[in-house]
Amino acid sequence: MRIVLLGPPGAGKGTQARRLVEEYGIPHLSTGDMLRAAVDAETCIGRKVRETMANGGLVPDQLVIAAVIERISQPDTERGFVLDGFPRTIAQAVSFDDLLDTEGLTLDHVVELKADETVLLDRIEQRARETREQGAAARADDNHETLKARIDAYNEQTAPLVDYYRSRNLLRSVDGLQPVEVVASDVLRAIVQV
Repeated sequence: MRIVLLGPPGAGKGTQARRLVEEYGIPHLSTGDMLRAAVDAETCIGRKVRETMANGGLVPDQLVIAAVIERISQPDTERGFVLDGFPRTIAQAVSFDDLLDTEGLTLDHVVELKADETVLLDRIEQRARETREQGAAARADDNHETLKARIDAYNEQTAPLVDYYRSRNLLRSVDGLQPVEVVASDVLRAIVQV
């Protein structure tokens, strides 16, 4: 069960990834976690990532893809994985598909969590208000400007993946603004119906 979750920031990808992990007993893979693990383990890829980040650069697609491939070659992914936050661009998706193909693997499902931008912005502002009311510090990215910038980046770079995966007959869309339990049920139904 190899699954990619797509959706704008705040749509609930992390929450649904945790649900899929529980349901199928497969690991949740985040590119940020993979890159940090490669750096910490001082792998060849990790050393290149560390050097890139030390120079203030963005980690290039080839290194991100290499880190993902390195991670999915580990024994705990034999039964599958849930990718959240990768791929982010068409170029990453095409390269990743090519590399999976060379390993004799394919993606099984791509689930898009659809969510209206206005609702997402309202949600994040409400979460920040509630956090402050509870006397806790709000997350640094729990503000309108940061979330708007992240949504704009998603729309520009990642949203085109919806059509890419739809053309490959892998995409299933779910309304991510429903209650968490309903979204989880719809995600599982979308996966099972394929």
